[in-house]
Amino acid sequence: MIAVFLLFIACAPTKTVINNKIAFANNNVIAHRGAWKENNLPQNSIASLKQAIALNCAGSEFDVRMTLDNILIVTHDADYNNLVIEETTYADLAKHKLSNGEILPTFKQYLLAGMQNNPNTGLVCEIKPSKIKERNILIAGKVIEVVKEVNAEPFILTYISFSYEILKKIKELDFSAKTQYLDGSKTPTALKNDGITGLDYAVFKLKKNPEWIESAKNLNLVLNAWTANSNEDIDWLLANDFDFITTDEPELVFKKLKNTATTQGYKLVWSDEFNYKGIPDSTKWTYDYGFIANQEKQYYVDSLKNARVEDGYLIIEAIKEKVANKDFNNPAIKDWARYKREIDTAQYTSARIKTEGLAEWKYGRIEVSAKLPKGRGMWPAIWMLSENRKLVGWPESGEIDIMEHVGYDNDTIHGTIHTKAFNHIKGTQKGKKIFIDKPNDIFHVFALEWTPEKMDFLLDGVVYNQIINNHTNTDEWPFDQKFHLILNVAVGGMWGGKKGIDDSIFPQQMVVDYVRVFQKK
Repeated sequence: MIAVFLLFIACAPTKTVINNKIAFANNNVIAHRGAWKENNLPQNSIASLKQAIALNCAGSEFDVRMTLDNILIVTHDADYNNLVIEETTYADLAKHKLSNGEILPTFKQYLLAGMQNNPNTGLVCEIKPSKIKERNILIAGKVIEVVKEVNAEPFILTYISFSYEILKKIKELDFSAKTQYLDGSKTPTALKNDGITGLDYAVFKLKKNPEWIESAKNLNLVLNAWTANSNEDIDWLLANDFDFITTDEPELVFKKLKNTATTQGYKLVWSDEFNYKGIPDSTKWTYDYGFIANQEKQYYVDSLKNARVEDGYLIIEAIKEKVANKDFNNPAIKDWARYKREIDTAQYTSARIKTEGLAEWKYGRIEVSAKLPKGRGMWPAIWMLSENRKLVGWPESGEIDIMEHVGYDNDTIHGTIHTKAFNHIKGTQKGKKIFIDKPNDIFHVFALEWTPEKMDFLLDGVVYNQIINNHTNTDEWPFDQKFHLILNVAVGGMWGGKKGIDDSIFPQQMVVDYVRVFQKK
């Protein structure tokens, strides 16, 4: 019904305006084969192109092939309605309409449609290579010929292709043409040397070669990626400030653009996406060892069992196992830490990793996407300590608890600060809690937005705790200095163990998808 309505609208008499100029929309959304999915339109149809224009996408991508009689048409696959395109004339192909009743569009018809009533959406022309190599140069030449015939040059945002030969021919025929390579086999430097102006690589290839992102930016190459449809991929591309995101979900990307850090003036300055295997990256993370604080029962170790990267995730795992306490009967441990020397054998192991000595930040936005462990006695945390802690001590140095969770209260998380004036020893800590849905089953984004004036604690983009800097003294606000990040899973302790430990739940994991740190540009 929707398709019929849209076809009626497309065919209804309206005032047609052929724009002589176009100002590409100031967003990074490229509708892949048009904006077809939301309204169940045919891919590469004029209707899907018009919908991309209506959404004000920066670009609408489409695919060009050449028929037996050398007519350029817009379609993706090498065959159409069981007819091999290169072996079939356009007249025979056009006998079979698209699912919404449109005639299979020629390249010229598509360009003209894209120039009508279109002030902002660029045309992203993918030139499909021929299986007959000699035809590739012919196809490139005919594409440029038709574009010039209808004066569509200002509307072409870029030409893209899996054929390097085609792109180089396009540049030869139109030196000012913008080009992006699709194959993912060339480094940014190689593209730059060959006059290719951008790259449009599969997301997974860019994740395998993240260094290409910074390289492309330094070389002033346009960064594009295909086809980003999942929340994970879209968020990653937004975080890395890609120029364009080619997607079947333009509406979703527009929604995310409203809340992403990079559209709010932030730049990604540090991250771990965990796209590797083994121990956590030693250039980014180090470990704490043994019993630490809060009368917790786990013994922190650097074993691969307790902290590892696998399948694209960081795993921090608490295990019920015995391990000797190296600080047992150590007379140097006194006062509040005495409990550390009184236990000869720990009953649990876990991991606590941190960026201390490797990366520390003053202000910014910190985001961690994670699933939390489940069960009574668990106490996972994502938090920060200051660079001057060893000099002035705690709580004077300050503590920022981006997220804490205790297993006996599974549907709640907490965001808190501790300072000399406000801390849990006095019962004056500044913290708030919020309901969290299925924390053990789905990934949530725990975030801190920290400026000289305030701190916002966020769950999935929603602020649930805001702490204002009243500009009194460092007893209340010791946060104008660098802090490092800590991720850990504790067992028991003064808070996590308040209602005991259920030994039947082990092992338990905190699973981390990514850690990202942004700062203002």
